[in-house]
Amino acid sequence: MSRTPILLVHGGAWAIPDDMTEAHERGVRHALEAGYSLLAKGASAVDAVEAAVAVLEDDDTFDAGCGSFLTRDGRVQLDALLMDGGTMRAGGVACVERLRNPIHAARLVLDKSPHVYFVGEGAEEFAQAHGMELIDNSELVLERERERLKEAQAKERAGLPDLTFAGDDKSPETAAHLASHDTVGAVAVDAKGNLAAATSTGGTLNKMPGRVGDSSLIGCGCYADNLSAAVSLTGWGEPIMKLVLGKWATDRVQQGRSPEQVAPEAIAYLYKRMGGHGGIILLDPNGRYGLAHNTPRMAWGIYDAQGPRTGIAVESY
Repeated sequence: MSRTPILLVHGGAWAIPDDMTEAHERGVRHALEAGYSLLAKGASAVDAVEAAVAVLEDDDTFDAGCGSFLTRDGRVQLDALLMDGGTMRAGGVACVERLRNPIHAARLVLDKSPHVYFVGEGAEEFAQAHGMELIDNSELVLERERERLKEAQAKERAGLPDLTFAGDDKSPETAAHLASHDTVGAVAVDAKGNLAAATSTGGTLNKMPGRVGDSSLIGCGCYADNLSAAVSLTGWGEPIMKLVLGKWATDRVQQGRSPEQVAPEAIAYLYKRMGGHGGIILLDPNGRYGLAHNTPRMAWGIYDAQGPRTGIAVESY
């Protein structure tokens, strides 16, 4: 039996400044339109979340693809994961530097490889062997991010926390991470009732080269299973990884709780156990969904039978 598909997207949970809210909301809307246009034609949830995330990777508003935060040595390193809830197949890449759209590389891993995860040069070579163009890393680097890195490193040398986007919470730990949570993601259920999830990121500002966060790790920042739910997370990756928070959330949906209930519980658990900050979108096969965050703002959007709606959610926890 055919059902109305749903696409839910986030554009990062952090202290989005007032002068950047319009760009975030516009980017999320473009992602919704790209993904839902496929769902409306009968495409799979996997196709939809891949398309939506690719749009966000191409938008330099977000910390994914071009315009991502820079590593300590001034380069862009990208991570992405795509998971099919119907087949439980997944594809992930991490620390790639020469791919414009890591989510497309993740799709190639899902479709073309018996493996699940490739990193660094191996991921790039696999993608190139399957038709993706390799680019110079400089094509992903913006002058805006060079200046941001320079400022962060100057503050680090001076022993000062980065308070640029810290909101009212000026603790060094919080301030250091609220400025770097622009990870993007999407979850969808298609007309056949199959779920999919995708997450992509450029990581945290001034990170050590080779660092991998939660976004591309199954069950951490991304997960999908038709028997439970599809989830994408954004935020400070290390606490999310330690709690395997995506799987934590989908397990509770499988136990009978609604995504609307579980989403805020997941973020509360993140903060209570680890002092972590971030956001979550969660969708089950019946079209029930939830979103929550404990950062000052989160960019989000949904496209369903009522059409597209986008917003910048104010702290909900």
